[in-house]
Amino acid sequence: MKNKKIALWMVVVGVGIVGGAYFYFGGQKVAPQGKPVAPVVVARAEARDVPLLLALTGRAEALESVSLRARVDGQVQAVPMQEGGRVKKGDVLVQLDPADFAARLAQAEANLSRDQALAAKARADVERYVALRQKGFVSEEMLGSMRTNAAAQEAAVKASQAALELARLQLGYATIRAPFDGVVGARLVFPGSAVKVNDTLLAVVNKVKPLFVSFAVPEKYLPKIRAAMKDGVMKVGVAVPGATARETEGEARFLDNAVDATTGTIRMKATVANADESLTAGQFLNISLALDQLKGVVTVPAEAVQQGPEGAYVYLAKEDETVEVRRVVVIAIQGGMALLDQGLAAGETVVVDGQMRLSPGAKYRTLEPKPANHQ
Repeated sequence: MKNKKIALWMVVVGVGIVGGAYFYFGGQKVAPQGKPVAPVVVARAEARDVPLLLALTGRAEALESVSLRARVDGQVQAVPMQEGGRVKKGDVLVQLDPADFAARLAQAEANLSRDQALAAKARADVERYVALRQKGFVSEEMLGSMRTNAAAQEAAVKASQAALELARLQLGYATIRAPFDGVVGARLVFPGSAVKVNDTLLAVVNKVKPLFVSFAVPEKYLPKIRAAMKDGVMKVGVAVPGATARETEGEARFLDNAVDATTGTIRMKATVANADESLTAGQFLNISLALDQLKGVVTVPAEAVQQGPEGAYVYLAKEDETVEVRRVVVIAIQGGMALLDQGLAAGETVVVDGQMRLSPGAKYRTLEPKPANHQ
């Protein structure tokens, strides 16, 4: 009886093993040696002409930025500017009370008229004393004194003219205008505020059309950058991180004259037209710098490239439905594609999905690529 129970348990275990094996392989194709065939997605390597892009980060800078301060002491009378609004060159931003300056101008005009009258009298006295000296009625010393007085009056006229010009300038300084077309910042003073000469900040105006984009480049790229700038205009792509809008194109215009020894980078600037004013000074941006134009470079999807102890490699999908490990040299990865320098030829097929199931010489079967998930 005991032997029958043992025999029955052996039958049950055997059935379980067979059933488990069936469900484990799940109807997959099995290689003659008994190994399962791995399902993979493949892609063909292509030769393309592509730009070699260097991905960087940078910030937008105003082409021109001016912090306006008063050139005279005074009291704010009006602030006609609109915060954050666009301004044209010559638009009034802040108006100081002009009454004091107008009074000083009137005083200067009166002083000039007085000195001009005294100078005219002094010249007439000199002419009269010259005639009297010729007749012997006055001494040479008296004539010299009259000439000295006339010269002093002429000097007084020039001083009054300078004082008048200064008064006119100060009256003009009471009106603070935009120095160029741009965008004005927040309102910093209000009617009734007292301002001091070259001390109180009145407004900040930024010129944003065009716009500078400043970024730092590792010094190892200096030879390529100099060569590209020497050959002509160096193109730069500018994009807002996370934005779906199309990349904006700019041109590299400035390369600093020294490498920053603390970071090992050199500063560059590019100009962007910014016609729609979509970019703002101080904004964080993604930069793509075109270092070179690669001709006939072999490209594969970036997912195909794996990393191992000996470097980058891909699984080559051969025609006999087995895979081979192929070492490759990657120039760069950009736009979802890997640019290869060595190890693969155009037209060869590589595995882009399913590498975890593979080993050298393993069998494979191809699957259709998964459709993109559009939300």
